[in-house]
Amino acid sequence: MNFVNKTITQFLIFAVNLFAQQYLSEQMKIADSLFSAEKYFDAITEYKRLLYFDSTKQFSFQANLKIGLSYKEGGKLSESIKYFTLAEINAANSKQLFESKIYQVRSNILRRTTARADKILDELESDNRLTEFKREIKYWRAWNKIFSDEWEEASKLFSQLNETKLAELCLNTHNKLYSVDFAKYSSMILPGIGQFYTGEYLSGLISLAWNLFSGYVTINAFNSDRVFDGIITANLLWFRFYRGNFQNAEKFAKEKNLLITNQTLQFLNDRFDGLKP
Repeated sequence: MNFVNKTITQFLIFAVNLFAQQYLSEQMKIADSLFSAEKYFDAITEYKRLLYFDSTKQFSFQANLKIGLSYKEGGKLSESIKYFTLAEINAANSKQLFESKIYQVRSNILRRTTARADKILDELESDNRLTEFKREIKYWRAWNKIFSDEWEEASKLFSQLNETKLAELCLNTHNKLYSVDFAKYSSMILPGIGQFYTGEYLSGLISLAWNLFSGYVTINAFNSDRVFDGIITANLLWFRFYRGNFQNAEKFAKEKNLLITNQTLQFLNDRFDGLKP
């Protein structure tokens, strides 16, 4: 009798486990089909339902990774990083570990937390289990340099990977950029030079004219022994135009650089067919 009871109990446990396994597999298929149909937020709901019932955590890596990808597609990058991290915790092998961490890198690149992306890339590079992924690590480091506005460094890394088109694009962007320091400090030496450098000729002429006029009025006041008038003019008029001159030159350089980099990023988004963050 005990043998019969034991056999029945084992059969029932087996049946329950089999049913649970089939249910979880079906749930995964439902979630995957929604993901494939680009119904990302519906997919998230189904993946979370799967995780709730998956007591053995056999689907934890896949479900968390897909939730992260769904949030990434929806532009919710902080949420995506959270679930990519959970996928990393549940990674069963080096390939899964690399995949979950590189998606963390890609999400950090997109939200411009580039220092965090660099730190994760350093961790990947120093992990002896991941030596087969060295090329991919360097590739995403180059992309991270793009979003850090280090275009020349990005070009060098892409060149090392024989990614010629990306290397040339980054170098061309770097060569188009204005030197913010030159625009600012040259205008300190001679007002208007920074504006001329950035192509803002009218602003440069106005800055030069106002500074010359203010300087003339100030010097003339001192030469006429109107010391108080000279001090007031120097502080309220000349210094104001002088400071505004180099501040404007710096602002123009930054604005032009932002326009140049945004044009390149837009081109990469619309026209580049390779792997992107």
